[in-house]
Amino acid sequence: MPPDCPFQHLIELLKDNTGKKFYNVAKLGGSKYDSLPYSIRVLLEASVRNWDGFLVKEEDVMNILDWKAKQNDVEVPFCPARVLLQDFTGIPAMVDFAAMREAVKNLGGDPSRVHPACPTDLTVDHSLQIDFSKCAMQNTPNPGGGDPQRPPAKLSPLKAPRKLPCRGQAACRGPCDGESSRNSGPLSVQIENTPLLCPFHLQPVPEPETVLKNQEVEFGRNKERLQFFKWGSKMIENVSVIPPGTGMAHQMNLEYLSRVVFDVKDFLYPDSVVGTDSHTTMVNGLGILGWGVGGIETEAVMLGIPLTLTLPEVVGCELTGTASPLATSIDIVLSITKQLRQAGVSGKIVEFFGSGVSQLSVVDRTTIANMCPEYDAILSFFPIDNVTLKHLKHRGFDEAKLKSMEAYLKTVKLFRNDELSTGEPEYSQTVHINLGSIMPSVSGPRRAQDRVAVTDMKSDFQACLNEKVGFKGFQIPPEKQSDVVPVEFEGNEYKLAHGSVVIAAVISCTNNCNPSVMLGAGLLAKKAVEAGLTVKPYIRTSLSPGSGMVTHYLSSSGVLPYLKKLGFDVIGYGCSTCVGNTTPLPEAIQNAIMQGDLVACGVLSGNKNFEGRLCSCIRANYLASPPLVVAYAIAGTVNIDFQNEPLGVDPAGKSIFLHDIWPSREELHQVEEELVISSMFKELKEKMEKGNKRWDSLEVLESVLFTWDWKSTYIRCPSFFDKLAKEPLPIQSIENAHVLLHLGDSVTTDHISPAGSIARGSAAARYLSSKGLTPREFNSYGARRGNDAVMTRGTFANIKLLNKFIGKPAPKTIHFPTGKTMDVFDAAEAYQKENIPLIILAGTKYGLGNSRDWAAKGPFLLGVKAVIAESYEKIHKAHLIGIGIAPLQFLPGETASSLGLTGKEQFSIPFPQKLSPGMTLDVKTNTGKLFRVIAAFDNDVEITLYRHGGVLNYTVRRLL
Repeated sequence: MPPDCPFQHLIELLKDNTGKKFYNVAKLGGSKYDSLPYSIRVLLEASVRNWDGFLVKEEDVMNILDWKAKQNDVEVPFCPARVLLQDFTGIPAMVDFAAMREAVKNLGGDPSRVHPACPTDLTVDHSLQIDFSKCAMQNTPNPGGGDPQRPPAKLSPLKAPRKLPCRGQAACRGPCDGESSRNSGPLSVQIENTPLLCPFHLQPVPEPETVLKNQEVEFGRNKERLQFFKWGSKMIENVSVIPPGTGMAHQMNLEYLSRVVFDVKDFLYPDSVVGTDSHTTMVNGLGILGWGVGGIETEAVMLGIPLTLTLPEVVGCELTGTASPLATSIDIVLSITKQLRQAGVSGKIVEFFGSGVSQLSVVDRTTIANMCPEYDAILSFFPIDNVTLKHLKHRGFDEAKLKSMEAYLKTVKLFRNDELSTGEPEYSQTVHINLGSIMPSVSGPRRAQDRVAVTDMKSDFQACLNEKVGFKGFQIPPEKQSDVVPVEFEGNEYKLAHGSVVIAAVISCTNNCNPSVMLGAGLLAKKAVEAGLTVKPYIRTSLSPGSGMVTHYLSSSGVLPYLKKLGFDVIGYGCSTCVGNTTPLPEAIQNAIMQGDLVACGVLSGNKNFEGRLCSCIRANYLASPPLVVAYAIAGTVNIDFQNEPLGVDPAGKSIFLHDIWPSREELHQVEEELVISSMFKELKEKMEKGNKRWDSLEVLESVLFTWDWKSTYIRCPSFFDKLAKEPLPIQSIENAHVLLHLGDSVTTDHISPAGSIARGSAAARYLSSKGLTPREFNSYGARRGNDAVMTRGTFANIKLLNKFIGKPAPKTIHFPTGKTMDVFDAAEAYQKENIPLIILAGTKYGLGNSRDWAAKGPFLLGVKAVIAESYEKIHKAHLIGIGIAPLQFLPGETASSLGLTGKEQFSIPFPQKLSPGMTLDVKTNTGKLFRVIAAFDNDVEITLYRHGGVLNYTVRRLL
């Protein structure tokens, strides 16, 4: 902090005798601060802490403090505490840092000073390619290598698994060669590409061969890239790489990387993050301000340049009331998502408050935060509270650290507490959601959109029996509606009726974002078994966990044996019952259904319930939450009123109702936090400490400068700094520039940036062929983002690009000195050889779409000096400035067409040395036309970056 900082007086010692310091921003504005939303308080603290008088000014701090009056009217800087990268977007950023070290060294500086200004975590597991599956491994003669000439046989979806030993699993207590109880043997379903199961204990059989083989191929395919990442993690300060085989970006962000409160040299400040992963918003469920951005924004933050954002509106979402005991986490999450979508929160921050917030676990909160794209909010913020601290304790946070964290957060008023009587922040608008209004429901009997409240299920089913045949009708004559058909099965007699459940499948493919609903099904099963309840043996029951995370929930909580006792055996991890992959019903059951013309039912927790999909003799199919699937299986019918009718009777003859065995939310959260979460983080910590043998064995040269391999086609030192001087040159005017492309409205970053596979015959393909690669080895542009030669050739290579010079979609343009039609890169290369500068003419909303770093880098390397457009997508305009391209804008009401421009002219644009934001510049063509454009710079920082030739050059010079 500079000695002249106007906020020096806010630094205090934490009153817990730890000697830790912090900025007490709560003292800055008094009652004005107290009325700020918590998310805005985090923005304020970051601006105070990062004040430098240039990038972050005192005026910026005051604007944030005056949020109530300034929202939507001013732009403010934000300096996140850290950056999260996944491997695809991390490659170009790390390549730029390695290249900057070369530039600093060449200009006489210390290259070791080139490193991110904030902690930067890069995860490598984002782009795993699956070359081997368990199914394929099972059918090869030798899983360790096999016969390469023999293709693996395809496993039939209904083929029973061959029995294999458990290979010494600790969970197994005996030989795994017997028959399991219900639904075993030939009636079990082996879903294609699922883990093999011990047929007796129904525990997943470890398949290390598949994991090891995929990792082996991955390390071989990406060895060069992985070595580069490892060099960066060892030699570049503030860079940490999460090795392959550990976890994806958003998973690691939640489970391992989140600090919640930073403690750097005994100075405390809130955790905040921007990341290139679209799921970054999940961390807001932990009270960490964060969202996803593009590659250039993250790189700018790494370089110490703050993000610029319009001071956003904040919508307060008040949660009140108590959720129905039968409402699951998914019910609550989807209901909140629906109501926020209806409230219109697009482009705003949503912040949760009210007594109902404490009913949501951290898992619930992160799920809601992850649903931001569904209601188009910037992020959904849950301030830190006692629920958060309890979660962090189970995550393994040190007790002393938690105490300091709590003391700090309460001092700076970033801790939400229902017990305090202090007023809530003031919000731009408030949305009220009563959790008590969220009613659990099922969908059916034929369509997912036909929702039925669980409390109305019996009456709705009976109404369906009466209605004409249709989506909600079966037209059963009244005198037939009470028919009962006796059936003998496995030596016992049972009775089937309309509404009898004959298939019950617990599937978590649509619940992986929140596995707690699966845990709820397990806890219900546990209580049911303990109460002596059973499921009739003719009901086809099954359990498909859907993901390893769900399996972890069920295993660590100890509920799997109880699910198994009720017949819900683990059948695999693929799409199963909901796509019709179910074992046929017993012949006796099918005959009874047809004999009585019964409306038999299937209940499943998937997302599809089309008629006849489960079985041709089943006419009613209901979608329900996993716990309700178990409940209806126990009841044996959907024609039941859970509130007034028992599920069954215990051995003593006592009636057992659903509310007797339904797990409360408190019970569910307790098991989730104390058993599941704690064991999950313990396992992750052990994995991180154990390391990855292949990663550890990768050899890299420990040198300050990266040793570039001139033969590499994946990683190459970019040419951004080839002509860089110590001091910035005077702003250069553009003389006699040709138009590379004449574009229309709404040209997106997808049109500009290289993406997808590399087409044969393209400029990039010709380049790779010249390096000795065959088309099969071209890979994708995404995989080669670290090679500027490939990426430049792929710029404007989109086949949907509509260049007015060509008149039809094609990645082509005209080289006007020769009049030849060429690939865009070939024309640009010819212009550069002739020392002719280039510009682009465009219509409205140039640069629309997702943030892409190469949508700016590519045009720059093609020789584009300026873009003249009618309007810009704001983020892309900032990217152009950040790379050194001038964003110029036609005057209001003027277009290339209205000015009579064909694009075939040559353009000269003089730039004054005292360039200022919004200045009007003259443009002259070689045909004598003269018109004016606006220099579309928004502030002095953007002028400074442009004067230096972009943020990379600015950073290099700042480090000299």
